[in-house]
Amino acid sequence: MTRIQPSSLRMSRLRGALLAAAAAASFAGCSSVKLDSAVPVESRTATPVGSSAGAGAGGAGTGAAGQSTVTPVDLSKGAAGSTGAGSGLARVVYFDFDSFAVKDEYRVVVEGQAKLLAADRKKRVAVEGHTDERGGREYNLALGQKRAEAVAKAMTLLGATDAQVEAVSFGKERPVATGTDDASMAKNRRAEINTR
Repeated sequence: MTRIQPSSLRMSRLRGALLAAAAAASFAGCSSVKLDSAVPVESRTATPVGSSAGAGAGGAGTGAAGQSTVTPVDLSKGAAGSTGAGSGLARVVYFDFDSFAVKDEYRVVVEGQAKLLAADRKKRVAVEGHTDERGGREYNLALGQKRAEAVAKAMTLLGATDAQVEAVSFGKERPVATGTDDASMAKNRRAEINTR
């Protein structure tokens, strides 16, 4: 039987520790951003807090109990005041927490902007996706991109061309409200349609 020298044993343990650290670092470097892309645009009606109907459709992090802990905020009043330069149409679509589904209440915004683009093929817009401050930078950039793409896809389905609409994400980098309350965070979960 061969006897292992103490220095060889230490080197073997050190190599094992380095391999484990390298494996952990490589896994940490991999993107853990996973957003369900099966249905980017869907109809959704308001569900009372505590109701299990429709819970879980918003994506990961909704909880096993199926109950929402987010207080509903009516943003439709603010959307009417968020108009594009000279167009007189609303240009902001708000989203539920951890969701990129375009809600029915913002269909008028998307349709109006799509009609403007269909009427003037030279016009271009950028759909800018935004998130609230919760979550990591990488995840929020991906979620903001999904929100922008959902609005852009809806606009192209309603008459705009792909060349007229560009989807861009800013994640949590450009908040419009700086508070940490539900109302402030709800204002930051948005996609803005801006003329280019």
